[in-house]
Amino acid sequence: MGQRLEDRDVSISRRVFVKSGGLALFSVGLDPLFLARAVFTSYKPLPPHAGRPVLVCLFQRGAVDGLNMIVPHGDSLYYSERPRIAVPATDVMDLDGYFGLHPRLAALKPLWDSKTLAIVHAIGSPNATRSHFDAQDYMESGTPGVKAPQPAARDRLTRAFEELYAGSSTGLLSSSSQEAFEAVQTLQRVDPTQYQPAAGADYPRGRLGKAMLEIAQLIKADVGLQVAFADVTGWDTHVNQGGGDGQLATRLAELGQALAAFSRDLGERMRDVVVLTMSEFGRTVRENGNAGTDHGHATAMLVLGGPVRGGRMLGRWPGLDPAQRFEGRDLAVTTDFRDLFAELLARHMGATGLDAIFPGFMPDPARFPGAISA
Repeated sequence: MGQRLEDRDVSISRRVFVKSGGLALFSVGLDPLFLARAVFTSYKPLPPHAGRPVLVCLFQRGAVDGLNMIVPHGDSLYYSERPRIAVPATDVMDLDGYFGLHPRLAALKPLWDSKTLAIVHAIGSPNATRSHFDAQDYMESGTPGVKAPQPAARDRLTRAFEELYAGSSTGLLSSSSQEAFEAVQTLQRVDPTQYQPAAGADYPRGRLGKAMLEIAQLIKADVGLQVAFADVTGWDTHVNQGGGDGQLATRLAELGQALAAFSRDLGERMRDVVVLTMSEFGRTVRENGNAGTDHGHATAMLVLGGPVRGGRMLGRWPGLDPAQRFEGRDLAVTTDFRDLFAELLARHMGATGLDAIFPGFMPDPARFPGAISA
């Protein structure tokens, strides 16, 4: 079954990297290597101004149950396999007659209706590991089956980036650009406790709400932010997962409220912003003996923002029949996560050199799920 995520000591930190033109990457937690590659090897830096594209990635660590997050309420197998934890069909917020949002994600329904939220179901890694830490490593490095460099190697990589961008040993990649210097000064002045969200946006209390508030604040500060990353734990629901209520429902409520508040707070600026949720894998189709779910394969990811072709379920749905499941137990992966990530980097961020961002993999636009207009 693998080690539970809560057994791991994940330190909370904030990391920033600055390039000519402003603050390139802001991370609350451990920033994924593929995002660092995208920032440093792909697109050219742009001067800070309203109108530059921003990508925000949110990692749901612990393997979110995509089947209870985005519920296939039109399939009777979903209910027969989950007699204790299925979300009642009468409570699901229907999207298309077959799929629906968990009721605690009600805050996201207006985004779906306004076509700024799309959902990719049956997405994940081609690697079949059920280890949280290996799967997270593979997804964050963009190299399924190949672990990211060990700490010493990553230190060498960081030093190389620092030398390439005239870096110092302060943890900030310095730049001779006046804009970059001003971006660092602005970041030092940012105080989330004094920030007043716009339009009555109400961020949930806790790590996720605070992280999304900080990111919104930085976007509004015009410091040249290109990519932001945050993560949140608590999705490893082996025991007493719950259906319409319970531990998973609590986490989903926080997620929905944070994303809705972020969108409301940014208002018109969301035309330049795309938010992606990601998780290392999904969970078993059938509930376990502890009224929970175990480590599975495919899950669901949310994509929201102004550039998103929303109001659509994306990807190919494999179905829940045992013959269609991965190893007879899990929702099968039909969309490689790298195809979605590559689409967002290419079509939203203008990234080039995708083969360098995802070593050993050649993204093909023909496989892109279609979250962003070509």
